[in-house]
Amino acid sequence: MAQVNVEINGRGYDIACDNGQEEHLERLASFVDKRIGELTASVGQIGDARLLVMVSLLIADELADAYADLAKLKSENDSMDEQAADQIAAKLDTLAARIENIADRLVSA
Repeated sequence: MAQVNVEINGRGYDIACDNGQEEHLERLASFVDKRIGELTASVGQIGDARLLVMVSLLIADELADAYADLAKLKSENDSMDEQAADQIAAKLDTLAARIENIADRLVSA
């Protein structure tokens, strides 16, 4: 298990992570630190705990929006898949009818 020291809002935190996940953890910490910086710029220093809670809620809200967008896109994709399947089935029916028509004419000839 790896150990990474990340800095958030000017404070260092030693965080354990799986080997190979160090860079990912550092990027996540950088993202949180950036968001805390943005929040601090708008509301000022209101204490580490409160800032972390507020940023956590803001990130959770963004994540909830992303999940909703993903669900909508999946639904739209499923709908498009159904429409495409219906169109393909209709074309196959048309082709089958044409083949039957040709076969009937060949039998009659």
